[in-house]
Amino acid sequence: MAAHAITNVRNFSIIAHIDHGKSTLADRLIEATGALAGREMVEQVLDSMEIERERGITIKAQTVRLDYKAQDGETYILNLMDTPGHVDFAYEVSRSLAACEGSLLVVDASQGVEAQTLANVYHAIDAGHEIVPVLNKIDLPAAEPDRIKQQIEDVIGLDASQAVLISAKTGEGIGQVLEAIVARLPPPKGDEAAPSKALLVDSWYDAYLGVVVLVRVIDGTLKKHQKIKMTGTGAQYEVEKIGVFRPKMQDVALLGPGEVGFITAQIKEVADTRVGDTITDARHPCLVPLPGFKPAQPVVFCGLFPNDAADFGALRAAMGKLRLNDASFTYETESSAALGFGFRCGFLGLLHLEIIQERLEREFNLDLIATAPSVIYRIVLRGGGSLELHNPADMPDPTKIEQIEEPWIRATILTPDDYLGSVLKLCQERRGEQAELSYAGKRAIVIYDLPLNEAVFDFYDRLKSISKGYASFDYQITGYRPGDLVKMSILVNSEPVDALSMLVHRDRAEARGRAMAEKLKEFIPQHLFQIPIQAAIGGKIIARETVRALRKDVTAKCYGGDVTRKRKLLEKQKAGKKKMRQFGKVEIPQEAFIAALKMDS
Repeated sequence: MAAHAITNVRNFSIIAHIDHGKSTLADRLIEATGALAGREMVEQVLDSMEIERERGITIKAQTVRLDYKAQDGETYILNLMDTPGHVDFAYEVSRSLAACEGSLLVVDASQGVEAQTLANVYHAIDAGHEIVPVLNKIDLPAAEPDRIKQQIEDVIGLDASQAVLISAKTGEGIGQVLEAIVARLPPPKGDEAAPSKALLVDSWYDAYLGVVVLVRVIDGTLKKHQKIKMTGTGAQYEVEKIGVFRPKMQDVALLGPGEVGFITAQIKEVADTRVGDTITDARHPCLVPLPGFKPAQPVVFCGLFPNDAADFGALRAAMGKLRLNDASFTYETESSAALGFGFRCGFLGLLHLEIIQERLEREFNLDLIATAPSVIYRIVLRGGGSLELHNPADMPDPTKIEQIEEPWIRATILTPDDYLGSVLKLCQERRGEQAELSYAGKRAIVIYDLPLNEAVFDFYDRLKSISKGYASFDYQITGYRPGDLVKMSILVNSEPVDALSMLVHRDRAEARGRAMAEKLKEFIPQHLFQIPIQAAIGGKIIARETVRALRKDVTAKCYGGDVTRKRKLLEKQKAGKKKMRQFGKVEIPQEAFIAALKMDS
């Protein structure tokens, strides 16, 4: 198969808020161009992970090549990138957009523009895309296409008069979408005679082929048996297999400029292929590599421990396998006196954490305990110098600390007017600072600066519940600011429990400590001696609960007679309890940890 005329290639991605119908539209486009036979069609063809189907979300960006015979008689090659809509996977979106020249902006014709729609559109505009607005779900009784067109113009500033009206569910208007892609999106630019230059868009591990690399060719060509070089790592490989996804893998002889496909080249580990790297010919390298992407920075950390210590090896192997396919997930070993050996893991956000945890439990049959999520704090030391703190248990001696800085985010929240008061109250409670408030029709756009620490805990769930699910939320990290933060330790029978220590804002410490102590009191069983449960900041106790002692009636056998006998027995019992309390070990059951860590603030 020869390389195609570059003017007949269109690379585009579909961007939208969660649940506005990206994956369903992708299904319809695949169906309309006959890429899969009717019997092979399933819903959400491109969402191949079981967990993606179940939750109805896209996690990994996927790609497919479609052949389309347009009304002008020409045959076009359409390379479609289906992208995730969720804020945690924004880095997946940015790299898919870098491989395309245009985007279809899908907006739900009943719900209109949401926070993620805005965020993804700005990504696309930054990438220099031509954008075609598509209004989906026009078959719903609540659809108001004219109002939404106006909203797109007011909020985003895009001309929506030519927006394509479709229903991805029923297939209405799909032909117009295909024509709009061909007519309104630009073809890629590229020079076939120039040295090979290709963008590494994504990579994943395949049990049969090794590492599969998704590439977008910019200049020159890639062919079989070509010696290639990764500019970032300097490693060299020989191309073994080259092909395209229609969604099934299909081998081709070469990929020309503007085309999107995959290569395999005996690469052992996904870590060797940096997303955003430039692939070029080893003998005639290109002069200027592509700008690449910022590596995805983990922002939320938590400890994952096996419920049964014997599963530690299995957990390590499972994490290694997940890491092969998800370069944004990081981990290192850590041990805790209470929970044994486990890993300290870094994630892009809470949804990412939840999904990794669920995949470990489901795909590898592991039973896990996760510690409370925390963010990276920056500690400025007295004598100069600073260090990053991932785990509150590793905090240096407070006398050496000049100040503690915490990461802040800028959150954009879109909410119907009726819930505005509750949303503002929630942001104030979380130490937020309002930056601006504007309106788009009946919806308020609130922009707040918040400490990330307050947003990772359960902010998203609270926001959804107070707005009955209508508010949408998007954020980016803006930087570090000094905060009045203290380390709160939990002591059980005067012994600190490392897995429960956390950094909290000084104003919040007492309430958090009291709630923790009450929760633990419910779950720690009674012993023969009383057990104090305390929350402390440094040497100062800020909250206390006591688990009462089980008491044996030692005076039962004394009937009548002298009271001194009874007193002697009680004194003896008291001395025994005192000794027991000094040397007694308190077993903290697993449920107590889980309850304390899940504690809603």
